[in-house]
Amino acid sequence: MLTADQARYLGEVQGSDLRDLMQQAATVKLQYWGDTVTYSRKVFVPLTNMCRDTCTYCTFVKHPSSPEANIMTPEQVMRTARQGEKTGCKELLFSLGEKPELRYEQAKAALATLGYSSMVSYLADACEMVLQETTLLPHVNAGTLSDEEIDQLRPYAASMGMMLETTSRRLMKEGQPHYGCPDKAPVQRLRTLERAGQKKIPFTTGLLIGIGETWEERIEALEAINESHARHGHVQEVIIQNFQRKPGIGMENHPEPTLDDMLRTLAVARLILSPEISLQAPPNLSERHMEYLSAGINDWGGISPVTIDFINPQHRWPVIDELAKSTLLAGQELEERLTVYPSYLRDKTDFVDPAVLSKSQGLWEQMGSSASLQSGGSL
Repeated sequence: MLTADQARYLGEVQGSDLRDLMQQAATVKLQYWGDTVTYSRKVFVPLTNMCRDTCTYCTFVKHPSSPEANIMTPEQVMRTARQGEKTGCKELLFSLGEKPELRYEQAKAALATLGYSSMVSYLADACEMVLQETTLLPHVNAGTLSDEEIDQLRPYAASMGMMLETTSRRLMKEGQPHYGCPDKAPVQRLRTLERAGQKKIPFTTGLLIGIGETWEERIEALEAINESHARHGHVQEVIIQNFQRKPGIGMENHPEPTLDDMLRTLAVARLILSPEISLQAPPNLSERHMEYLSAGINDWGGISPVTIDFINPQHRWPVIDELAKSTLLAGQELEERLTVYPSYLRDKTDFVDPAVLSKSQGLWEQMGSSASLQSGGSL
């Protein structure tokens, strides 16, 4: 593993040293994860696109006054879930803006018509509905959460997630992308990461690179994630996501990170993080995503055959069969996984609510992976 000082130095190294760094990362990946690359077949449910934060790189969020602003009804959730079931999905990803009812009366009123006073309460019931009435496993991406909110969601979610994005407080200043965004305060996001560990939640987090953070701040964020996992063992995967320009956002003309920047960050992440943490990069946000395999990733993340990427709607998901062929040409094999990783179904079973655990283990056996649960291997 890299020390912090080594990682900081590597941010300034150019040229052939990047290839050496990638080779080291690829070796770690091969030793721990073998020659497979995983993905989760998911259906994407944007429970609400309203949010009290106004990040300048986001197109997902709509102001309550917009005709596009909405909260999905239970009927709409189930309709989407059924579409996912028909196409072989195992994961239902609930993604939503953070606590819009605390800022906007319109959002509060819309929730009230559904019989709720908070989005998290509605989300918990939606998760329970999906868990009981479908074959899908809910994964919750609801942003920052209190202890009580995590307790509400835990019985019905196989896993949860929240992108740390950055530990930079600078980016909350006026003129920066997180200005006026209370839920993007690094201390709040780090608290949620820590709470998830204390409450034993299989957790997904990660970095959003290219929004104005320095290399030093990226290293700080990776270290913070790794340190929390060392305390609690809950971080099942880390995503390194590259900022993308989109029409109409405040950062429409902001430069995107280069491919080399992405590769260097991925490789350093693989060498800083515990090898048991899965390293993921989105395949739909770069035409040259296959090069990520040489930088130590072992996972492509959630890919949907039925719903778009609502966070990056202009970027289509790859066709799973085509991704499998491309991965094989790169010398690795694509393998489907569940939203909750095998180690939490085999070794860390106290991280998953008993009802969710039983369903998850049953799905894993149906996928022909029961031997993996009983073996000592990492997958």
